[in-house]
Amino acid sequence: MNFGSGTDPAQGSSLALSILEYFYNIGAITLATTHYPEIKNYCLITDGFENACVEFDIKTLSPTYKLLIGIPGQSNAFEISKSLGLMDCILDRANQFLKSDSIQIEKLLKNIYDNKRFIEQEKNSIEIKSEEINKQKQSLENELKEIQEKKEAILENAKKEAREMLLDTKEEISNAIHKINNSSSKDLNIIRNNLNNSIKDTYTISKPEEKLNTNSMKIKKGDTVYITNLNQKGIVLTDPNKSNQVQLQVGPAKLNSDIKYLSFISSNSSTNASSTLKTTLKKDKKYSNEINVIGNNIEEAIFLVDKFLDDCILSGLKEVRIVHGKGTLALKNGIQNFLKKHPHVKSFRLRNIW
Repeated sequence: MNFGSGTDPAQGSSLALSILEYFYNIGAITLATTHYPEIKNYCLITDGFENACVEFDIKTLSPTYKLLIGIPGQSNAFEISKSLGLMDCILDRANQFLKSDSIQIEKLLKNIYDNKRFIEQEKNSIEIKSEEINKQKQSLENELKEIQEKKEAILENAKKEAREMLLDTKEEISNAIHKINNSSSKDLNIIRNNLNNSIKDTYTISKPEEKLNTNSMKIKKGDTVYITNLNQKGIVLTDPNKSNQVQLQVGPAKLNSDIKYLSFISSNSSTNASSTLKTTLKKDKKYSNEINVIGNNIEEAIFLVDKFLDDCILSGLKEVRIVHGKGTLALKNGIQNFLKKHPHVKSFRLRNIW
């Protein structure tokens, strides 16, 4: 409804305010349109009443149909008249007829209106940016999730490959132990040579090809050398052949090696080569004469004992001690059966096997 129209503005605005108050007091919801500044001012300072207006574009002289809550509307009579061509002198004189209070109120309403429009524009801009940020956040979360899934897949594949490698290695070790347990001294040397060749092949694959050691050109029968790919010392038993291969004595084992893996240490006669090697090894490395395999299964214990005996032979030890505990005696029996077949066990005096 449009209150108080068609009568004296002072009386019409007063009557409109009285009716609006009545409706408010009885709990009615009222929507009223008006140009009376008295009603606009009343709504600004009175609880239960709210101004609102529909935005108007003064440049196009047309409404935008955008509702602005909390802002009283402006008449814009002077601006519209000026846009329609009304003379400036008339508009200037009309401004003079306005009361100073009305002018101040109109300026205040205009400021409120402009501020409200600015706030609305900023709000819209913030909402747009917030939506863009949310989209970017979602995109980053999706990328992070994809990266995490790829990472987990890579780790899972790596674990699977590592497990397969360990199983293959365990099977090879078990086969080697089985062959050792059922082999003669001659067969054992063949197995050791095969294992050493496997180690050499693995070393060659995992490391860049080494340049020929210039010192290796001097190597001849009876020399003491350092075997770089085995991290061991040995005695040269033969002069290099056409393929630069020599036979070596490493502890009780004999093996073939390319001279490029040998580093010259000293020259010795063939008669005392073995004793010189043992003396050198004892000086370079100290070996314990005791091993404790409690807590290992039979296969693990046999592997450790075999390596232990090899080290003891290289160090020249004559008396060794193997600690395996009592328990079910399965570990003890397994080790004793292994020692019966070991080709070099007679080189030692075993004591306190318990």
